[in-house]
Amino acid sequence: MKRREFITLLGGAVATWPLAARAQQPAMPVIGFLSSRLANESASVVAAFSQGLKEIGYVERQNVIIEYRWAEFQYDRLPAMAADLVRRRVMVIAATGAETAPASAAKMATAIIPIVFSTGADPVKEGLVASLNRPGGNVTGVTSFTSLLGAKQLELLHAMVPSVRVIAVLAYRNNADSGAQLKNVQAAAETLGLQILAITVSGETDLEASFATVVREGAGALLILGDAFFTTHRVQLAILAARNAVPTIYTVRDFPITGGLMSYATNLTDVYRQVGLYVGRILKGEKPTDLPVVQPTKFDLVINLKTAKALGLTVPLTLQVAADEVIE
Repeated sequence: MKRREFITLLGGAVATWPLAARAQQPAMPVIGFLSSRLANESASVVAAFSQGLKEIGYVERQNVIIEYRWAEFQYDRLPAMAADLVRRRVMVIAATGAETAPASAAKMATAIIPIVFSTGADPVKEGLVASLNRPGGNVTGVTSFTSLLGAKQLELLHAMVPSVRVIAVLAYRNNADSGAQLKNVQAAAETLGLQILAITVSGETDLEASFATVVREGAGALLILGDAFFTTHRVQLAILAARNAVPTIYTVRDFPITGGLMSYATNLTDVYRQVGLYVGRILKGEKPTDLPVVQPTKFDLVINLKTAKALGLTVPLTLQVAADEVIE
């Protein structure tokens, strides 16, 4: 072989070495992130999810890829989105939301790919897992038990406005969990001798009309059930509550931070962090069936004193003492 031909052949071989090396490198694992929320309103929960992943050793675009799917509160889109993630052969699906719809859609789409959910409902009653300690199958996750908090939220709201006898409850029509939440609140109302005015909304355009109904029907306070739809519209809800002088309790801390009166709930940031942790543990080889459903150990009461003053309310000392956070 001539010297020039040898050099050309050697040069060609060297040029292909990086390509061959890259081809031999393992592909980064892909996570499917399925949510009922709006993408542009979810930076905080995505950050919390990413923090959980980071704690277990995964950083997006460094050693893991995340495929996001946002249903924008159109729950009927979730099954198709879940099916698309399955077709893309993601290694784990994080099915997140205050409601069970994302998790249910993911579970219907696959019995093989591991699923880590977040939900405010009872995952056993909703058929997501066999039990909290032994989930079984390919599904596990985190529950905030939002659907069971209604009784305590009603009790706290009643303590804030003890003279009120009629309390409105606002639900999102597309949330299948709302029925169980409302039933829980109604049972508590009977015990407290209160009357419940149930109101449902289908979208943002219904919110102003719902407050008009509260005022027209003589409800003296409002309890807003848990749903990401309401969290997304928390500023508008806080403005409407202030404009109509309706003392309101919410299910997420973001509400009183925004200007709402009070909230009683689990820490949403920690819920998404826990989902990220579980996804990371599964990527490292653990199985969903061996990971018990994470349950809340603490519920936070947050009160905005400035809002209370604007509503002409004197916050009872018992509530101030019980509060985990008081916003001056």
